[in-house]
Amino acid sequence: MTQVEKQMTVGVSDCKVTDDPEGVLITYALGSCIAVVVHDPAVAVAGLLHFMLPEASIDPEKAARNPYMFADTGIPLLLEEVMRRGAKRERLVVRIAGGAQALNGHEMFQIGKRNHLAARKLLWKEGLLVKSEAVGGGVSRTVRLEAATGRVLVRESGMNGAGPQTERSLR
Repeated sequence: MTQVEKQMTVGVSDCKVTDDPEGVLITYALGSCIAVVVHDPAVAVAGLLHFMLPEASIDPEKAARNPYMFADTGIPLLLEEVMRRGAKRERLVVRIAGGAQALNGHEMFQIGKRNHLAARKLLWKEGLLVKSEAVGGGVSRTVRLEAATGRVLVRESGMNGAGPQTERSLR
């Protein structure tokens, strides 16, 4: 008998956490956005945040309505929720993906790079190191996290679906 996986889609400016060992979290179309993926292997608690912008100070009203839109408000909430579900900070395995330069290398505000740096800095301040990442470049990414194993699959393709697709595991 095969297990039926319980897939939850994480939208843009969204966050989902599961403690269901059959749970799978997936987010699509990461361009300059970042996916922060956390997993505690001892209790099979997994969380995925898909944030758009580095700092809530850019738009405090939007941050109040949706804190998952920003790294500095979304990451602490992600960590709070996985720990509420039984994860321990010292066991968390952290991976990140996204942060592409979406506008032909001349992106005026370099949002992808700024998002990447914000995520790394905030995680470091929380005492967490990033185990692996798939960031930068000019590709769109889909990220899939399996709660039971912590396996993270990243599918990459050119922006707007152009070019060949590749899929790899973030170890």
